Amino acid sequence: MPMTPPGRLLILDDDPAVGLTIGLIAKREGFDYRTTVMAAEFFAEFERWQPTHIALDLVMPEVDGIEILRRLGAIECSAAIIITSGAGSRVLEAARRSASEHGLNIAGVAAKPFNSASLRALLEIGAPADSARVGRKRGAPQSDLDVSEGALRAALSRREFQVFYQPRIDCATQVVSGFEALVRWRHPEHGIVSPDRFIGPCEQLGLIDSLTEQVFDEGLRWLSHNLPASDTRLSLNLSACSLDDDGLADRMEQWCRKAGIAPRRIIVELTETAAMNDPSAALDLLTRLRLKGFHLSIDDFGVGHSSLVQLARLPFSELKIDRTFVAGAIESSESQTICRAVIGLGHGLGLTVTAEGVENEAVLAFLAAAGCDSAQGYLFARPMSGDDTIRWLERHTQPDRTARAR
Repeated sequence: MPMTPPGRLLILDDDPAVGLTIGLIAKREGFDYRTTVMAAEFFAEFERWQPTHIALDLVMPEVDGIEILRRLGAIECSAAIIITSGAGSRVLEAARRSASEHGLNIAGVAAKPFNSASLRALLEIGAPADSARVGRKRGAPQSDLDVSEGALRAALSRREFQVFYQPRIDCATQVVSGFEALVRWRHPEHGIVSPDRFIGPCEQLGLIDSLTEQVFDEGLRWLSHNLPASDTRLSLNLSACSLDDDGLADRMEQWCRKAGIAPRRIIVELTETAAMNDPSAALDLLTRLRLKGFHLSIDDFGVGHSSLVQLARLPFSELKIDRTFVAGAIESSESQTICRAVIGLGHGLGLTVTAEGVENEAVLAFLAAAGCDSAQGYLFARPMSGDDTIRWLERHTQPDRTARAR
C-alpha cells in the first residue's frame, strides 16, 4: 500500500522555473505539489486542494505577497507558510511579523537564492501532525461560546477554570527551574477554551479578581501538594485591572500562608503594556509585593509601548523575551540582535531573563550562548494538567532524561 505523502505544497511564484525547483525539492521529501504564477489561480487551487503547506513569493507583478498573506489570514488559513523572496532580510522579517499578526502559521522565511537543505528544513518544521490536516480551519467549534456575565459567573461557581502548567528550564543546565500557571476553561460542551476567549470579558465584567483568586488557589495548592520541599518556583499571571487593588498584596500573602508556600517561590507576571499603562499604580503594588518576598516578572517584553525609564523604576526581578523575537532567532540576524540586547539590558538591571516560545534545540543553544537564564516552550512541553505535569517531571528528572515531552 503506498505511503500517504506528508503534505500538499501549493507554490505561488511568478517565475515558473523557481516554482518547479521548489516543487521538485518538496517531491523528493515525499510531498505532493502544485505550482501557479497567478493569484486568482492560487486561491482557486487553495479552495479545491486544501494544501497543508504554502510557498509564497513576496514580489509578484499582479498582487504582492503581503496582500496574499492578508487574504489568507481573512479566510483563516492554517497551512504552514514558507515566505520566499529576494528582498532584504529586514523586509522578510517584516513580512513574517505581518503574517503572524494575521494569525498565520509561518514555518519560516527563505531568502532567494535558497538551497535545497534550507527549504527541506522549513518543510520539516511546518510538517502537519497527520495527513488529515487541511489548509482552512474547519468551522470554529467555539464560535458560539457564551461569555456573558451569567455564563462566566456560573463557570466560576462550578470551578470550570483549570490551571495548566508549562515548565521553565535553565538554559545552561536544562534543569527544571519552575513552572508557569496558565488558566484554561474546561467547558462541558466546548472542551478546553483558551484564555484569549474569556480573559477580556472577565476584565470588562469585573470578574477578573474572582478568576485570579481561583487560579492562585489552585496553583498554590498544586505546588504545596506536589513540590512542598522544593525550591521550584511557580509563575502566576496578574491582570492590569488588578493594579489599583490596595488589598491584593495582603491577600496574596495570606493565600501563600494558607497553602504553606513561601512568597519567594512565587513569580508574579505582569505584561509590559499593563505595567506601563499605569506606572504609578504598578509601582505601589509591585513594591509591596517585592517587600513581601514575591518575585516579579515583566512579560512579553519588547512588544508593548515600553519606557526604559519606567522599566528601571519598577521593581521587577525578571524580564521575559517575547516569543516574537525568540521564534526568529535562527533565521533572523535582527531577532538575534534584539535577543542579545534584551538579555544584556536585563542583566545590566540585575534581572534574570527568560525566553518564551523556544521550539527547537538550535534556538536553545543560541539562547544559552547569549547568556539567557531560562527558557520555556514546546521544545520541553506544552501546557499540561497538574497530574500530567507531575508525570512529565518524573520522566524529565530521570538520569538519562531521554523522554523529553513535546
